[in-house]
Amino acid sequence: MNLDRMVFRIAGFFILLSLLLWWLHSSYWLFFTAFVGFNMIQASFSGFCPLAMILKKFGVKPGRAF
Repeated sequence: MNLDRMVFRIAGFFILLSLLLWWLHSSYWLFFTAFVGFNMIQASFSGFCPLAMILKKFGVKPGRAF
């Protein structure tokens, strides 16, 4: 699996997890959902993704987007 697919998979998991935690625990988890969404939007414009940098250090194969 390349870096791009891994970033999208983890971001999708974080969004679904935060929505589940919002439903079960507290509405403050929606801030985490917004944070992940904001990072996805800014990465689409700038190409800078903190998660991609972390995954590169762990040796994940690079993709085309990051």
